[in-house]
Amino acid sequence: MIGREEKSHAGEVSKTDFEELFEAELKELQEGDIIKGKVVQVTQDSVMIDIGYKSEGQVPLKEFLDSEGNPTVKVGDEVKVLLERREDDKGYIVLSKAKADQLKVWDDIEESCSTGKPVEGRITERIKGGFYVDVKGITSFLPGSQVDLKPVRNPDKLVGQTFEFRVLKYNRRKNNVIVSRRSLLEEQREELRKTTLETIHEGAVVEGVVKNITDYGAFIDLGGIDGLVHLTDLSWGKVAHPSQVLKIGDTVTVKVLKYNREDGKISLGIKQTKEDPWLTVAEKYPVGSRVTGTVVNITDYGAFVEVEEGLEGLVHISEMSWTKLKHPSQKLKTGDKVEVMVLDIDSAAKRISLGMKQVEPNPWEDVEKRYPKGTRIKGVVKNITDFGVFIGIEEGIDGLVHVSDLSWKKLKHPSEIFKKGQEVEAVVLNIDSANKRFSLSTKALEKNPWEGVEARYKPGMIVDGRVTSVAEFGAFVELEEGLEGLVHVSELSRGKKKGSDIKPGDTVEVEVLNVDPEDNKIGLSIRTVKSHEAEETPS
Repeated sequence: MIGREEKSHAGEVSKTDFEELFEAELKELQEGDIIKGKVVQVTQDSVMIDIGYKSEGQVPLKEFLDSEGNPTVKVGDEVKVLLERREDDKGYIVLSKAKADQLKVWDDIEESCSTGKPVEGRITERIKGGFYVDVKGITSFLPGSQVDLKPVRNPDKLVGQTFEFRVLKYNRRKNNVIVSRRSLLEEQREELRKTTLETIHEGAVVEGVVKNITDYGAFIDLGGIDGLVHLTDLSWGKVAHPSQVLKIGDTVTVKVLKYNREDGKISLGIKQTKEDPWLTVAEKYPVGSRVTGTVVNITDYGAFVEVEEGLEGLVHISEMSWTKLKHPSQKLKTGDKVEVMVLDIDSAAKRISLGMKQVEPNPWEDVEKRYPKGTRIKGVVKNITDFGVFIGIEEGIDGLVHVSDLSWKKLKHPSEIFKKGQEVEAVVLNIDSANKRFSLSTKALEKNPWEGVEARYKPGMIVDGRVTSVAEFGAFVELEEGLEGLVHVSELSRGKKKGSDIKPGDTVEVEVLNVDPEDNKIGLSIRTVKSHEAEETPS
């Protein structure tokens, strides 16, 4: 009996001691403390958490939802919560995960400010002078000067991106936090720079990123330290400006040419990472061989064609076409793919002469056989000049009708009877294939008005004519189509020296003074006609 009583009494004491111990522990928890608990139930609007007290605590479900509205906890998970109140009106302990998280964030912010440990944040908005950054629910300010190591070209692109930041200043009471990304980047860059300086040496081939481009070269970031690739070390070919071959942000392979450890200057080369193509150019592209290249530059005197990277040759304007060109742009434009023939190579001077017309049939070959003298041809007027008209005969061959061979009429300018694009017929007068000259005549197709002229117009005849032009020395009068005679100023009229009493278009009577069919000349007089009229008039 005594044993049982002792046992029962011991049990009662143990139970009492446990309840007292629990109450004592609970009394130690203060509102605002962060405690651990276990999720025991998840309902539609709350999460029940057991923190070891006589009743569970509850947290609104919204504090456990992700960005898509899905719960982030399940029964059995351990979570940290903040004790807000010991009991609500239903007897539940009031807990908060959000406030616990925020307190933890402030701890992280304080630690970052004191030790430099980075915190993660997402840039949410661009504002005047910088950005807002969400650091786990705490809105922080990121000054524009603290965003990057260099000015950001497109600040709006940063919105929505997540980075690591360092806390520069904070005021928990005012809920103010200022963060920096630049300070972290500077440290990373310095560490990288130290590593780079320890490993870099002359002759090393390394990778870098194009950081800046100038007129004289490009600066390459090798990892915390910059090196310069001079314009002449960009390519084995000719480069007028670095932007022709590089752009900012490009990753390139470079060779360290010089490294001055005292001032930290590094000279780099891109072309030195590749074999000099001029060493084998004569073997790869023997004279007479054909190759396809790309037009990379056009000048007044020709075009430069890149046959392979770093290897360019010149097609002189005279070697572009079998016809004469005023400018290379008539035939080519930058970026064109062309087939060329190697005409000459000077490896020492790094020059290649190329030809385009040599890969096309020479239209001047056997041209005399195709167009013997007297042949009638048809073509289109391609150009009109003061001295004549150029007519396209076939691809690569233009013929010239000299102004003297255009018509039996006297012309001030070829445009009086021809216009560009007009189809005309002409007769071949002469061909000089060596000098690429093709002479034509259009007046040879017209009837020669001077043929038999001495039989139609004899001295003393009086005929009607039309004044075509008036000059200081006299007036030209057309007697028939293509046949003109000259009334010298002395034969115009008595007392008139310049013939001011007649004008082009007037119809006049003239007397034939002389006819010279060999020189195609007819002398006329208006004065003698008037004299005859005066003699015949009775007094």
